[in-house]
Amino acid sequence: MKFNGYLKLRIGEALDLKPTTFSTRHTVIFNKAPQTLDPYIVVKVDDYKVGQTHTKQKTNMPTYNEEFSLNVNDGKQIELAVFHDTPLGYDDFVANCTIQFEDMIKTSNTGETFEGWVNLTCDVRNYPDSENTAKTKSYQVFLV
Repeated sequence: MKFNGYLKLRIGEALDLKPTTFSTRHTVIFNKAPQTLDPYIVVKVDDYKVGQTHTKQKTNMPTYNEEFSLNVNDGKQIELAVFHDTPLGYDDFVANCTIQFEDMIKTSNTGETFEGWVNLTCDVRNYPDSENTAKTKSYQVFLV
């Protein structure tokens, strides 16, 4: 089922984000405290980037409360991808999830809205240059 209509997506917060293998390299070498992230979330509809949250500094439990609104034509899915903002080079991939519009419509009470926690996993297939190779990590993001 393809979605045609107005999409209003609010990203609330993320819980228990884990540092990437690459971002923890200095922790082990220099015996530093556990690494926190500077996370942000990229929002895509199908293969098109439609928004990005602000970067939250030094936290593994960021609160965003950011809203994205747009018209969607023949949309199949939404992708949320979490990245760690690095000072140099490419940002580190942390986790992502893909939500089918059809699933959101089915799980909503009214048939028009969806509110709830969405599980994200570390799926490096979409981000092959990622240093994060663990595929069992899971996270949650709250959507309204």
